[in-house]
Amino acid sequence: MFEHSRGKDLIYVATQLCLLVAFILMPPLVKIGIAESYRKLALIPAISGVLISLVAILQLKSNLTPFPSPTKNGTLIQTGLYRYMRHPIYTGIIVFIFCYSLFSDSLSRLVVSVLLVVLFYFKSRYEEGLLLEKFAEYPAYKSRTGRFFPFL
Repeated sequence: MFEHSRGKDLIYVATQLCLLVAFILMPPLVKIGIAESYRKLALIPAISGVLISLVAILQLKSNLTPFPSPTKNGTLIQTGLYRYMRHPIYTGIIVFIFCYSLFSDSLSRLVVSVLLVVLFYFKSRYEEGLLLEKFAEYPAYKSRTGRFFPFL
């Protein structure tokens, strides 16, 4: 049995918030050295990442919570973006942070991006353990969808 812990929920959310604030406020201390024309191209997928997250948030409706624990009366969403990936909000954030790191030519932001992906991996593992307990259909859903990206 996977144990739900309000403390774990708070730690995951607080760590995510701290990393996102660091990402936003961090000046580009060390430049990666990407040509400006390529940097500008990174804005297109960065904007796509924001749109992916916004659409996924809207598709969750009343199931939306910042915490990894599912809502008390929640349902398992398997349509829309959730038909292809189990964590499209994280996917959108991942795409945005990596592409914006390239656009801003910032090695420090790129490092924070890697830390966020590691956090999202562990946060999603914890969340999926809870979803496996709550929804009998979750194992089948998990087997046909990628964690962050379709088919991965």
